[in-house]
Amino acid sequence: MKTKSPQDDRILALAEPVASELALEIVRVRIMSGKRPRLQIMADRTDGSGIEVEDCARLSRGLSEVFEVEDPVSGEYDLEVSSPGIDRPLTTLAHFERWEGNEAKIELDRLAEGRKRFRGILAGVEDGHVGLDMDGEEDTTMIPFDWIIEAKLVLTDALIEADLKARGRGAATTEGDE
Repeated sequence: MKTKSPQDDRILALAEPVASELALEIVRVRIMSGKRPRLQIMADRTDGSGIEVEDCARLSRGLSEVFEVEDPVSGEYDLEVSSPGIDRPLTTLAHFERWEGNEAKIELDRLAEGRKRFRGILAGVEDGHVGLDMDGEEDTTMIPFDWIIEAKLVLTDALIEADLKARGRGAATTEGDE
C-alpha cells in the first residue's frame, strides 16, 4: 500500500534508507500525473510524534541527492515531501496498531461480505489481519492486511485529540473553553 507501481517500488527502495537515517519512515510514494509530474512522498517520524517542516526539508534534500544520481523518474518532475496529515493513510500493520481506537475507511482489492469498502473503529491487529468494529455489527470484522489496497483515518474530534497528544501538545482548546 505504500506504493502502486514498480516505479513507486523503486523510488521507495531508494527513499527508505535516506528516511531511516533521519529517524523517519516513508508512509507512501505516488507519482501524480500532470503537465509536470509530481513525485509525492509522505513521511512521518518513526516514533509517531509527527513530522515537522524541518524534517520534510531535510528529507527532501537527502532524497534530491540520491534521485539526482539514480534518476528514478524520467524527465523533469517536482519532488513533494509532506506529512501524511491527520487523516493519514494507513500503509503498514504498525499504523493500524498505532491508531487503534480511531475511525478508518478501508478499501479492498476484492469483495468481502459483498462489498469492497468498510468503515469502522480500528480494533487492533492479529495474525496479519486488521480488526474493525463497524456500526450494527456485533463481532469485530477481521480483514486480511494483504487484501487492503487503500486505508486512511477519518477526521474526527477524537483523532484530532489523539494527534495533539502524540505531538505532545495536549488537548485543543478554543476561545471560551475553560
